[in-house]
Amino acid sequence: MGNFDLLKVKGVSRRDFMKLIAATTAALGLPELIIPQAANAVEQALNKPPVIWLEGMDCTGCTESALATLNPSPAELILDMLSIRYHETVMAGSGHTAEEAYQTALKENFVLIVEGSSPGTAKDDRFCVIGGRPFRKILIEAAQKAQVIIAIGSCASEGAGIPGACDTGAVGVAELLKAEGINKTVINLPCCPVKPATLIGTILYYLTYQKAPALDSQNRPIAFYGSLLHDNCPRRGHFENGEFLTDWNDPIQKEYCLILKGCKGPKTYTDCAQVWWNDNANFCINAGSPCSGCSEKDFYDGFSPLYSKQEMFKLPGIGHVNADTVGTVIGGAAAVGLGVHLIAAAASGRLSKKDHKEDM
Repeated sequence: MGNFDLLKVKGVSRRDFMKLIAATTAALGLPELIIPQAANAVEQALNKPPVIWLEGMDCTGCTESALATLNPSPAELILDMLSIRYHETVMAGSGHTAEEAYQTALKENFVLIVEGSSPGTAKDDRFCVIGGRPFRKILIEAAQKAQVIIAIGSCASEGAGIPGACDTGAVGVAELLKAEGINKTVINLPCCPVKPATLIGTILYYLTYQKAPALDSQNRPIAFYGSLLHDNCPRRGHFENGEFLTDWNDPIQKEYCLILKGCKGPKTYTDCAQVWWNDNANFCINAGSPCSGCSEKDFYDGFSPLYSKQEMFKLPGIGHVNADTVGTVIGGAAAVGLGVHLIAAAASGRLSKKDHKEDM
């Protein structure tokens, strides 16, 4: 049976397959000329490479996110073709059978996907033990042999998330490997949980070019983490009009800017506003929840409490807004204009009196 014949068995037409490849390459900013090459790379991936998917201190949310897309599932299309040899949550085997599958995959040229953070030192190993072995040692062992390492979710990327806010000594994959003297690039795909399109796109790029895509200072693919959420927020117009939600129960304020309710959009780099979750069904802000900044290294403890207004720089009528962030988003001259606009908004009564008070 040929490579594409296996896709037909899954109910995936050639047209749908090429549409997926085209959409993914476009998201990565690749030229249309690369689509045939990318499609061929994915089709050939049926025979390469195996995947070891490790889970450390996590909630399994990234696994749930990756597997919960609709049929025909892009995640199934890519990940099945990659042949996941070891994944504690989804594999049928357990115990000695699972361990045998892991040891066999270690001998191959595999892709390592890591979900969850790791204890940073031997003294903290007690917080994460798998099959009687410290997760930290398992991760180091696999990372040394992997052809590429992809850390998915906030926990694995930066040691962030809930484990990082607790007394566990949690660190991200890159930090652990650096401390162990292992010089390997780790592709970070933060968010809590990882967005399936981000994982699929990164894997597709690697299959096509056999290297990591262009990365930012936090080793995140620029294609997915290169713009501020605030730039593309559907509530941006309300921000510029000085319309800020202060009362969750006021239907008039339903679509107002959420910055006074703790939204981290002005300092969060992610494409969530352009590529929504659950097969483009929704995303946090559109569902009425402030952005929690889960794609940033300061998440979770650095951005908590999540629903409290962050200390930023002071503007009339709104309080503190980060000067550097606003300057990056709308430019210095526009920031001055925004300050004047907010003074006018306050004078016109569009901001409640309590929002004029400075934070102590």
